Amino acid sequence: MNNTGDIKLFYRHIITASCFSIQAIGVGAHISFGVFFNPLITEFGWSRATISGASSMAFFLMGLLSIFVGRLNDRVGPRIIMTITGIFFGLGLLLMSRLDFVWQLYLFYGVVVGIGLSSIDVVALTTIARWFDKKRGMMTGIVKVGTGAGYLICPIGASLLISNYGWRTTYIIIGSAVLIILVSIAQLLKRDPSTLSPVEDLQTKKVVCEPNSADEGFSLSEVLCTRHFWTICIANLVFVFCAMIIVVHIIPHARDIKISVTNAASILSVIGGASIFSRIATGIAIDRIGSKKVMIFCFLLLTIALFWLSIAGSLWALTLFAVIYGLAHGGIFTVISPMVAEFFGISSHGIILGVVVFAGNLGGSVSPILAGLIFDATGGYGPVYGICLLMIALGLALLISLPSEPSVGLERK
Repeated sequence: MNNTGDIKLFYRHIITASCFSIQAIGVGAHISFGVFFNPLITEFGWSRATISGASSMAFFLMGLLSIFVGRLNDRVGPRIIMTITGIFFGLGLLLMSRLDFVWQLYLFYGVVVGIGLSSIDVVALTTIARWFDKKRGMMTGIVKVGTGAGYLICPIGASLLISNYGWRTTYIIIGSAVLIILVSIAQLLKRDPSTLSPVEDLQTKKVVCEPNSADEGFSLSEVLCTRHFWTICIANLVFVFCAMIIVVHIIPHARDIKISVTNAASILSVIGGASIFSRIATGIAIDRIGSKKVMIFCFLLLTIALFWLSIAGSLWALTLFAVIYGLAHGGIFTVISPMVAEFFGISSHGIILGVVVFAGNLGGSVSPILAGLIFDATGGYGPVYGICLLMIALGLALLISLPSEPSVGLERK
């Protein structure tokens, strides 16, 4: 395979598979945290707000560091970044097996796992955006199917492991898998096609680079002054605010209405299954009708799902919620990265996406704690879902106000 085009085509498949796996392993391990709620409550007697706080801390740190990870990814490439954060992610989960005190919960999960999470979205999505100019939406959708696979497999897998081996051994198994897989995958990552050359010496590993003609767009300082940027940030904030409540509290909610632990964990798996279809369909739709229309449709689905959740009181009702929500969830998470590329280009895609991710994680870091406090005060999740519906309405109104053409209102100064 000496032809440059053949090399690039072949390596695009490796990049896609690698980014898919990063999403599946990283997101799957993180969303399985909800499965550990009841074992931790049973052993330590901690409140839901206390346990939720560790997840919120990790999510906040993930978002904050995404800005710096995005800039570093733009400058030094994904391999080094993914290797370092993969080590942190696996180490944090391994340390959770030694958990005895609340401060350890916040250090091991809130800080160490939070550092590890910081690259999962930014590295995978920015890398795929750089490797695919045409059909970028579809390829992002394929990569985000990895997230759906993580939802589908990891919560049930963690639940079965806990039932058979206990939660401490389960963290050892998951932590070891995350560490080995993420660090291994990192070695396959390359920044963009310009790092592949028709003259690549496989023995010396010398690569002759060429300019990337697709590497164009707005800088972060330029987009900070635009309404487009802040609209996307706020929309992502309100969505992730709601999404993290679902991820952290849907299993405890299901257990409250006497649903078994395995069936409760399966709700997250249904969300993952529905999101797999949604991510592929969304990716194709983005390439055909644009990111704005796709995002608005997904927000409408999200509104329906949250309203239904507020009145759902049985396994079948929660399963129906999971299907509708999974379609919205998968679509919104898929559209964010192509939306950033569509509006602002890819020259600074990593850091711009990092700021958008941080905005979302601000909402997602607060919401699980808020939901836990409201539950502890009221004994139910009804008020929580009402707040979510109001915030989604705000995000929907802002998205509708965006111009249909991304270039409108975006001019270099």
